[in-house]
Amino acid sequence: MKNLKQYEVWFVTGSQHLYGEETLKQVDADSKMIATYLDQSDRIPCKVVFKPVVKTPDEISTICTQANTTSQCVGLVTWMHTFSPAKMWIAGLSLLRKPFVHLHTQFNRDIPWDTIDMDFMNLNQSAHGGREFGFICSRMRKNRKVIVGHWQDEDVSKELDIWMRAACAWHDWQGMKVARFGDNMREVAVTEGDKVEAQKQFGYSVNGYGVGDLTDVIENVSDKQMDSMVKQYQDTYKVDLSKEQLDAVRESARIEAGMRTFLEAGDFKAFTTCFEDLHGLVQLPGLPVQRLMEDGYGFGAEGDWKTAALVRAMKVMATGLKGGTSFMEDYTYHLDPAGMRVLGAHMLEVCPSIASGKPALEVHPLGIGGKADPARLVFNVPEGDGINVSVMDMGNRFRMLANPCRVVAPKAALPKLPVARVVWEPMPNLKTAAAAWILGGGAHHTGFSMALTVRHMVDFAEMAGIEILLIDEHTNIADFKRDIRINEVYYMLSNGLK
Repeated sequence: MKNLKQYEVWFVTGSQHLYGEETLKQVDADSKMIATYLDQSDRIPCKVVFKPVVKTPDEISTICTQANTTSQCVGLVTWMHTFSPAKMWIAGLSLLRKPFVHLHTQFNRDIPWDTIDMDFMNLNQSAHGGREFGFICSRMRKNRKVIVGHWQDEDVSKELDIWMRAACAWHDWQGMKVARFGDNMREVAVTEGDKVEAQKQFGYSVNGYGVGDLTDVIENVSDKQMDSMVKQYQDTYKVDLSKEQLDAVRESARIEAGMRTFLEAGDFKAFTTCFEDLHGLVQLPGLPVQRLMEDGYGFGAEGDWKTAALVRAMKVMATGLKGGTSFMEDYTYHLDPAGMRVLGAHMLEVCPSIASGKPALEVHPLGIGGKADPARLVFNVPEGDGINVSVMDMGNRFRMLANPCRVVAPKAALPKLPVARVVWEPMPNLKTAAAAWILGGGAHHTGFSMALTVRHMVDFAEMAGIEILLIDEHTNIADFKRDIRINEVYYMLSNGLK
């Protein structure tokens, strides 16, 4: 996904006929100016579309229905310029299926202390109009984000940017298709889950395909296609391989071309593979998976469809931002008390969008899977801030764990580790973070990003109705365990509150 301007966010302002035509014209003009300002801002990722001020229950229901059926619309920004009696919003909010954010702002930034009169007060009633709207949203148990501040403030634009990115990812999940090549890794628990419940709640479908379905496509890849792809590899990566290794790379190119054909023909946005289910494949797809992820596909290893969908959502949210996003796994620890760290990697499948410099294309034995030596990209990751995120099926709900981290340089060159790898220090420290992750039931697979923050994941989780547990600089184990227990009760009761 090259940019998010293909998506629209509708700017919807609430008022009422009580104030008369002259005031309503001013409300309309002010609303249009704010929408135009946001639309033209380079800090706003989506197209902001002004909609005429809504003043009646029918107008509100109509705009909500139109939003539901407009494919480009990913959500609404709602603003109460004046007082908009909230009973007018009940029918529309009951119909609305798109996420919305409540922008609690006012047109003027400052009170005109020397000239303020009742005409000014009647026009600029966001202070209490927003509270009326907030009540009905809370009374209806509507998930939404509330952003407070003047519409020209940089902080407001930043929060809108985060929310819009989450809304785009949520929109992308609706009707998304995940291809599962083979099955789950045998006897593994956390990568399993209720795919039907996920489709009901999240909107994406997960369907399995035999590896033979994929190999049928791979076998039809022409020599010309393989040659073209190998040329891409040579132009893009550091390549210093023997003839035998180049043959392995050529086979990898054949697999990649076949996988691309399969995924494009089926309109898939995410996929999984499994090293225990490779019947008909010469090697485990390592390089193909890395390159497909770099192009925006979500991926999960060992049949992990929840992580595949998560990585895709994170890719969408990160569109146009500095820093990459990848499938990841906590692989091994450095437990030196002077500086405890995690080495993250996987067998092969780490996205080069997070690479520091030009990756090296290499071929090495894998040691598991029982297939020929696979090709893969080997690289380190630049220092900086990152985040690890995981989604699990807890039986009565889906849970998300999010843990910010600080990526650091490896202590040595790792000359004998032939995989892409990243070293990080989790917040607040490894002891607390690992204990909290385990207590929260966190998966060993994650979505890792150096483009996103906790705030992106919080907004997305709220849209998706996912429980989210944060492990950050404020985490302590006693409070974390208490939060888990409280959440357990909440999710048992929450359906009865609606």
